[in-house]
Amino acid sequence: MTTTHVRVMLAGILVACGTLAVAVGVTDDDAPATGTRTDAAAAKGPYVALGDSYTSGPEIPDRTGTPAGCERSSRNYPALVAADLGLTGAGFRDVSCSGAKITDLTTTQSTADGTNPAQLTALSSDTRLVTVGIGGNDVGFSSMIKRCVGMGALYKLAGSGKYLSEDAPCARQYGGSGDSVEERIDEADGRLTRTLAEVRRRAPQARVYVVGYPAIFPADSAECGREMSLAPGDVTFLRETELQLNGMLRQRAKASGIGYVDTYKPSEGHDACSAEGTRWIEPLVPKSPAAAVHPNERGERGMADAVLHTVRSAL
Repeated sequence: MTTTHVRVMLAGILVACGTLAVAVGVTDDDAPATGTRTDAAAAKGPYVALGDSYTSGPEIPDRTGTPAGCERSSRNYPALVAADLGLTGAGFRDVSCSGAKITDLTTTQSTADGTNPAQLTALSSDTRLVTVGIGGNDVGFSSMIKRCVGMGALYKLAGSGKYLSEDAPCARQYGGSGDSVEERIDEADGRLTRTLAEVRRRAPQARVYVVGYPAIFPADSAECGREMSLAPGDVTFLRETELQLNGMLRQRAKASGIGYVDTYKPSEGHDACSAEGTRWIEPLVPKSPAAAVHPNERGERGMADAVLHTVRSAL
């Protein structure tokens, strides 16, 4: 066979392969990505952020959006994610609200300064990215922490266990039948199941991610001093409660066929009991501009990085 014949055959094969590719709809877009896509190509908006105060970032300057009672920060993680992805104007909507529960995603929420519309009304068939950070208020986690701190102060005043044998007085309050933490999480799971289905219905073309909560307490209870005065067993109880909540959020996201953003692992060692210069979560008396036992600006940046990493990894 001559060189000319070989060239003719190869050309015929290439033409045939190209024809087959067109016939079955194979294009470059369907092929696995080779290399890194640009942010502009990877992040098609609009992006809608749904959630509670860990999303809105209360008391982190500067306040933005309406109603004012939702206490959204211009430096919360949705705003940082949108900025990094180059989404502005109509390409980004943050409807998160301090104090929001899962039901507030589908119904209006009254705040101390205005009413927030049902958060899901921000979604449409045009929406391409959604983050959902919710569930803590359904479990009553914030009030639980404050109650446990109060009981921890009494525990330590009474002799740090010398006169009180129970080293987890708060955990005992939330372990009874009828209103246990486990029951609250189970109830939240059912509500979230229905709500995520509604998110998918309203925004069928969107990539949806449930965002978990960052680490609030350390693994070692001895690390919590006067700023987070807790009985040793209650530090363990609260940490395990948060892990249970995050576990439910992760499982619900997986069962709903959507993504999950783990903010707990990258925030370990940056909890409310850690050093002031490294913590992501402020203690009961904040030292940085942020609400008590909520992410500070450093924490919102860390959460944003976790969201961006997850979103980009899925592309």
